[in-house]
Amino acid sequence: MRVTLERSNLLKSLGHVHRVVERRNTIPILSNVLLSADSGALQLKATDLDLEVTEAVPATIDVAGGTTVPAHLLHDIVRKLPDGAEVGLTMDEDGRAMSVASGRSSFRLQCLPQGDFPALMAGQFSHQFEVAAAELKRLIDKTQFAISTEETRYYLNGIYLHAIESDGDLMLRAVATDGHRLARTQMAAPAGSEGMPGIIVPRKTVAELQKLLDLPEEATVKVELSDTKIRFTAGEVVLTSKLIDGTFPDYQRVIPTGNDKRLVLERDRFAAAVDRVSTISSERGRAVKLSVGDEQIVLTVNNPDSGSATEELQAGYEADPMDIGFNAKYLLDVTAQLNGDEAVFLLADAGSPTLITDEDDEQTLYVLMPMRV
Repeated sequence: MRVTLERSNLLKSLGHVHRVVERRNTIPILSNVLLSADSGALQLKATDLDLEVTEAVPATIDVAGGTTVPAHLLHDIVRKLPDGAEVGLTMDEDGRAMSVASGRSSFRLQCLPQGDFPALMAGQFSHQFEVAAAELKRLIDKTQFAISTEETRYYLNGIYLHAIESDGDLMLRAVATDGHRLARTQMAAPAGSEGMPGIIVPRKTVAELQKLLDLPEEATVKVELSDTKIRFTAGEVVLTSKLIDGTFPDYQRVIPTGNDKRLVLERDRFAAAVDRVSTISSERGRAVKLSVGDEQIVLTVNNPDSGSATEELQAGYEADPMDIGFNAKYLLDVTAQLNGDEAVFLLADAGSPTLITDEDDEQTLYVLMPMRV
């Protein structure tokens, strides 16, 4: 194999694929990126056996062929080469090493045979559809913060994507929850998603997809899925992933419908106040008490070790006064997702889930479980 290509193109592609590769691997081949040169392009592929990313980049192919080299090492080398440089990749005849040359710099990397590189067998995809990249990014951005990191409840370690009828329209809905908070958003279901299975897209796949979706506004993403796999095609990048094999809980049951106490807050001022009073707590997860009364709210944090903090804010509220506590970090996470200037809290009582909605986004809602204060 002998190829020449622009450093910027190679770096961009390596940036997409090398993140999939774990820094520590017990299987040496999984530390490598597969390079395949053919038909005017160099294809790069990386996998961790659950997730696979491939991308083709234009290149001058002098000799077609393929090999695998350490992914993070190659990325670091190319990253440190000067802008505008050309990079030459040449494999030794015995296939044991590959040279990376650019200007006066030259590196030799150990290779492992491409035949040893594992393939993530995709199988048959039962459903496929196209969706605007911006819309898919919105579904992910609005929900990913609520994904659970608790490995024992593995079925919560991702975003639940499913088609559902809502007010007579078929919607593609994304839900994430960790048991303490829930985020739900939706969009009009694209043609081809009808009857799709409800699937749980893993947290690592979600994180990689977020980075790949920084595309022009008019760009579309092809989505193919089955009960066990999902594939996203965005331009030259193809991301294939296994799905979480589990049953997502009936999230509809925890979304309150009878919360009749409406609290309206100025989003930015409220978030800044929560951030200030939570400074006094020893860890971010400590509860902030919201004392809600006539046209105002008082935020209080008590820390037996260091003191207390309070702050008053104006608020739109006309129901009976009440005290309710929330995890400070969760409040900040939710308010950071809101688009509008106002945050609307629909309350029931101090021990019941609270519904938070966005005045500028009717398709999205959040549920927060209260804490004892």
